[in-house]
Amino acid sequence: MENRHLSTFVAVARCSSFTRAAAELSYAQSTVTAHVKALERSLGVALFERLSDGVRLTSGGERLLPYAVGILDLHADARAAVAEVGAAPEGSLVVGTMESVTSYRLMPLIEHMHLRFPRVRLAMRPGVCERTYEAIRDGSYDCGFVIDDAAERSGLESVTLCAEPLSLVAAPGHRLVEAGEVTVAELRKERVLGTEPGCAYRDLFESVLTGQDVEPFPILEVGPTDTIKRGVAEGLGISLLPTVVVREELRSGRLVELPWSVEGRLHTRLLWRRGGERPALRALIETATRSVAEGG
Repeated sequence: MENRHLSTFVAVARCSSFTRAAAELSYAQSTVTAHVKALERSLGVALFERLSDGVRLTSGGERLLPYAVGILDLHADARAAVAEVGAAPEGSLVVGTMESVTSYRLMPLIEHMHLRFPRVRLAMRPGVCERTYEAIRDGSYDCGFVIDDAAERSGLESVTLCAEPLSLVAAPGHRLVEAGEVTVAELRKERVLGTEPGCAYRDLFESVLTGQDVEPFPILEVGPTDTIKRGVAEGLGISLLPTVVVREELRSGRLVELPWSVEGRLHTRLLWRRGGERPALRALIETATRSVAEGG
């Protein structure tokens, strides 16, 4: 198995298309096809199944993919290990993230990386946690920032950057603002605004409100956090959001925090594939540990 064949295989798997993989790799499509066929002959199995709109991995291809990614990572690590001592980290990092983390936690990090490691290029890819986990595992992302429960994730390494307190917010004058104690029963009478499923704080709140019911409590999915905050401020409903996201609105009085706290703690973390470290990623991990944690 040649590294170039494995690299082409991973690109086709990521793009689900020989044509798109060829464009990404700057190869002729015939070259991509030849690489895949050579790899299939070497292994004695078909790796892709052709569909009307692209290709998908066979069971053999699915088994090969994590090994191919690992071999390519190991090859990159080996090259880096024998590179000139003291050479500055360089290269591209595809980084999964969440809109709330990027907007309220990562701008100092991005600035620090740009200043200290100008040859490292970051490409941020917003999405919910579950998609980020899978994209890191299959090699589409190099790493990812998430807000989650800090549980161990199969095949992934992580560093916890900071705790993420949550605030239940409403518009000023909401009927529950002056309540001595807000109960789950009272909250179930309210319209709740949230992001799409797969976001840890939305899923946590939904679980609390659902309780023992068979059907999940209905969440009105209105989009990103800025849209949620606008809807809450205009009296459309209430929402549970990271405190850092609503800090300015609480200070200005545009939103108010209801007297209720959810059980369970969430954290902002940086995750990467086990064994997938290279100099550019190590630089990001070190910078994130310092800048995000110190940012509070």
